[in-house]
Amino acid sequence: MLGQTPEEAFANPGIERDVLTSWEHFLSGTGAGGRVVRPAINDSWLRSRKSAVDYRRSQAPMPMNDERLHCLLDKRTRLVHAGASTMALARDYMRETGTVMVLTDVDGIVLRLEGDTKLALRNAVEKTHLLPGSNWSEATCGTNAIGTALETGQAIQVHATEHFCSGIQRWTCSASVVHDPIDGAVIGAIDISGLSDSYGRQALALAISAAARIEAHLLQMELDARYRLLDQCFWMLPPSDRHHAVLFDSAGRPFKANGEMAQILRDLGAPQSQSNFPLLGSSEDRPGTNLRPAWIKEEWLRPVAYQGEHLGTVMVAPKPWVSSRSVLPSAQGEAKAFTNIIHAEPKMHAVVEKCRRVGTTAAPVLLLGETGVGKEVFAQAIHSASPRRGGPLVVVNCGSVSRELLASELFGYVDGAFTGARRGGMAGKIEAASRGTLFLDEIGELPLDLQPMLLRALENGEISRVGDAVARKVDFRLVAATNRDLQAEVDAQRFRRDLYYRLAVVPVVIPPLRERCDDIPLLVDYFVAQARSRYGLADRRFAPEVLERLRRYGWPGNVRELRNLIESLMLTSDGDPIEPSDLPDSIRRTEDACEPGLSLAESAERDLISRTLRSCSGNVTATASALGLAKSTVYAKLHRYNIRLDPSSANPAR
Repeated sequence: MLGQTPEEAFANPGIERDVLTSWEHFLSGTGAGGRVVRPAINDSWLRSRKSAVDYRRSQAPMPMNDERLHCLLDKRTRLVHAGASTMALARDYMRETGTVMVLTDVDGIVLRLEGDTKLALRNAVEKTHLLPGSNWSEATCGTNAIGTALETGQAIQVHATEHFCSGIQRWTCSASVVHDPIDGAVIGAIDISGLSDSYGRQALALAISAAARIEAHLLQMELDARYRLLDQCFWMLPPSDRHHAVLFDSAGRPFKANGEMAQILRDLGAPQSQSNFPLLGSSEDRPGTNLRPAWIKEEWLRPVAYQGEHLGTVMVAPKPWVSSRSVLPSAQGEAKAFTNIIHAEPKMHAVVEKCRRVGTTAAPVLLLGETGVGKEVFAQAIHSASPRRGGPLVVVNCGSVSRELLASELFGYVDGAFTGARRGGMAGKIEAASRGTLFLDEIGELPLDLQPMLLRALENGEISRVGDAVARKVDFRLVAATNRDLQAEVDAQRFRRDLYYRLAVVPVVIPPLRERCDDIPLLVDYFVAQARSRYGLADRRFAPEVLERLRRYGWPGNVRELRNLIESLMLTSDGDPIEPSDLPDSIRRTEDACEPGLSLAESAERDLISRTLRSCSGNVTATASALGLAKSTVYAKLHRYNIRLDPSSANPAR
């Protein structure tokens, strides 16, 4: 409450008569409000008189019609949504208190009202027009808690005769403004009102608390929307060496760019007096309006929406000039980065293209996929495509060591931090990744108490070594990987939600090998060439029947399993070509896996279900849990694929 002490915000119900006398003197023109009237109330009376408010008014103007109110609620949807839970609580907790809670916008228009529903209060509310769509600004209704709080930006309690209008002096009200949590602008007010005999000093504290709760909801909504915006568009942004890119939130405020804002403004031809971007993409911003300056071209802007929600706007503008010397090395790095990812399937091509685009940025990447799909290969490619490829790629497996060792390995330690610590201390892997990329494999295994330390490193670029209180600056790009469902881990409170959102700026789901069967012949050729080079072997061919068997197989170990199999066959098989008889039993059993009427994908699914059922000793419930399916779905697929359980051996048979 800037400009006044907290005590000055509260009314004194014991001096109503003295305040009334001062009000009468004020209206007669014989003087100001007098010493018994608080300065905030006296100043409001002066503003009310200057606005020509009729002191005899007994109600607000008639509420706007339903159509206009509906349009206003759509325009103020963020505020209404953020206040929904607070207003719902008011419906329950303010019952029988003789008061109501009122949510208004920045103009003093009532958006929602909840609270006591007793007949007497309801009649008074309706008679006074304290209703959705009514205007309670100070310029309209004179001194009142809603209008005066919005006018001053301060919480205030207005009791009885402190109201400027005589017909409203039977009320007591307490209001606090609601600020936008991003830029601090006043966007509304929360008010608690009742007839004068319901006065309670605590009502103002409740209004302030409710406003803070709404602001917290607004902040979370804004952060969620920004994460969704990043998720939808970040990997689509062009290379930063040839284009400027700026992201604007749903209110049109710039919040992220691929360079210095001041430099981008200069490059785009903004006037020297322009220190920041105007609001772009907001509901008030339209082409041709004063908000859209001539130096911003319409073709640079692209709105981003998700499931009908406007998340924000992306501006991509070409840089005025880039020398060929600066472009060619980057282009060469991008071209070579993903050559080790062998693929032909469209699904895999889309994943590679997504990584190729995001690789040129500094955004964190979260690689998701089963064990063996090649997450580390993708991490290496992303690093090689990035501007940091001249720096190190440091790999840490979060699930391979204990919590204590992982803490010292990641963050380092100082001399004497623990028994056995190296003299002089040691830098951790995060510091070692300076100006390069840190690849955290199995990020889902990161202990819960270490997660805030990693979040701090990502958010602030700072770490503290184990046993040290000194913060050290770090500069690295993070690529993380896991085979877990991190969203489920968050829901189970085993993984921090804030860290998950920070990691999942660009989530990349790498498909398992069984979903990209057409890539198998290409991968076989690639691994054959690798084995020949590594072990000095002669060239070997694979019989067509072998390749067909490999396509039918379910590949629980994915690409890693295929690579190991090819190396094993190259080292241990005698004949050329390699025949089906050279394959291990687990793959030869897929001989009948491709029956008429089943696609390759269905055949692979049937084989996976059969093997899982066998590993679970025929227990359908355990099989369903392992596959992440409902038990009824597993039974349906057993029937569909004619998989039955041999009761004597507890093994599935066909």
